[in-house]
Amino acid sequence: MLRKVKDVFSSLMLVELLKGMALTGRYFFARKITVQFPEERTPMSPRFRGLHALRRYPNGEERCIACKLCEAVCPAMAITIESEQREDNTRRTTRYDIDLTKCIFCGMCEESCPVDSIVETRIFDYHGEQRGDLLYTKQMLLAVGDKYEAQIAADRTEDAKFR
Repeated sequence: MLRKVKDVFSSLMLVELLKGMALTGRYFFARKITVQFPEERTPMSPRFRGLHALRRYPNGEERCIACKLCEAVCPAMAITIESEQREDNTRRTTRYDIDLTKCIFCGMCEESCPVDSIVETRIFDYHGEQRGDLLYTKQMLLAVGDKYEAQIAADRTEDAKFR
């Protein structure tokens, strides 16, 4: 009986509303933590999984040996690889496509690669105005890898102790 009286009294006095207003007031005068995005950036983890890139060896040769493990392990089936044998009996890719509209950025392709060829970079602000713009070919992936190789290598070095 006493519980019912207390519930009626608290509902008439709008206790929940006052608690909500107190919480709002507490945050109203606190320091703001809004980030003005294009001008300001927040710190990013070296393990961030963004845009894919294909890496090269220091001598300029592409790392991918066309083992097709990344294609096999991709749960979204976003990777397509075609390969051929070269004159020196090594296998290299002739086609390496990633459809970023299918990709779920799980990182399994990166984990399965035995030569650390396919990596996910920290780049997250890319876009495509049409569906075909997000179909990345081998040349596009190599260009991303060439452009950001210093950052990719630094991230790999920093993350090495956790692998």
